[in-house]
Amino acid sequence: MAQYKIATIGSHSALQILKGAKDEGFETICVCLKGREKPYESFKVADKIIIVDDYQGFFDVQDQLIKEKAIIIPHASFIAYLGPEKVEGFKVPYFGNKKILDWESDRNMERKWLGAAGLKMPMIFKNPEDIDRPVITKFHGAHGGAGYFVAKDLKDWKQKMKAYKGEQDYVIQEYIMGVPCYIHYFYSSLTGEIELLGFDKRYESNVDSLGRISARDQIALPKIDPSYVIVGNIPIVVRESLLPEIFKMGENVVKESQKICPPGLFGPFCLETIITPNQEIITFEISARIVAGTNPYIDGSPYTALRYKEPMSTGRRIAREIKLAIKQDKLNKVLG
Repeated sequence: MAQYKIATIGSHSALQILKGAKDEGFETICVCLKGREKPYESFKVADKIIIVDDYQGFFDVQDQLIKEKAIIIPHASFIAYLGPEKVEGFKVPYFGNKKILDWESDRNMERKWLGAAGLKMPMIFKNPEDIDRPVITKFHGAHGGAGYFVAKDLKDWKQKMKAYKGEQDYVIQEYIMGVPCYIHYFYSSLTGEIELLGFDKRYESNVDSLGRISARDQIALPKIDPSYVIVGNIPIVVRESLLPEIFKMGENVVKESQKICPPGLFGPFCLETIITPNQEIITFEISARIVAGTNPYIDGSPYTALRYKEPMSTGRRIAREIKLAIKQDKLNKVLG
């Protein structure tokens, strides 16, 4: 195992990924933008830090990473800043199925996948004139919720859309009332088993801070439009009676992925859901990789504590899967 190293981009969940890799005995490499290396130096999670001027510089260090026998662990920043098409052409060994990126990054394909898996989803309004209830508009490529807005009806939607004149790539989605709940899964292509690693909700600015202001005071303030920019993550433990359905949802998503995109989804993934007052679980998106909502659990979650004898983060679970694949001579089963 000593000949392989774990590498990732210094952003998003890199601290967790690198620490988890070191906990499993791997040497680690952090490819980091110039000026952003301090956290990885301070927390001592990276054995080597490679500095690049911009994210495209990541492609310039491919040969170095290959020489180091590095395995890349993708996260949201990796996909967002490099782009799915360039990631698919990346030469360095990559943990996960690159083919799934097309299904994850295209909202129509994603909806087809989740629908075929039997998940309940919000209604989509293809024609704004059909809006007959509160909706949330999401722009493709918006980073961390930036650019999302809620409208109570068609008139409100048209008024708010004026701020986005010229924008064409967006989806208008039924706004579901309930508790946001992001479900962290891990599917092992070695054991064929799905694991539940934890849950979180996102702390978003300024929609969450607005909730701390009374309606009377909100009226007195200058007009403030809610925004949904993610600034942090809050751990959740869900009602135990919901767990059977949650396991089934994850299993169905994996089974469907194996049909549409062999060998299918494996490793960490997240279903982004709303749990309604009737305890319905409505899914509005999937992230087919590690999500930042796992970061509160660097020392493990209540759910990993039930299964493992040692602290098990999602980052460490990834490293353990790679470690097991190396020992079983099945590394090809975890690399895409």
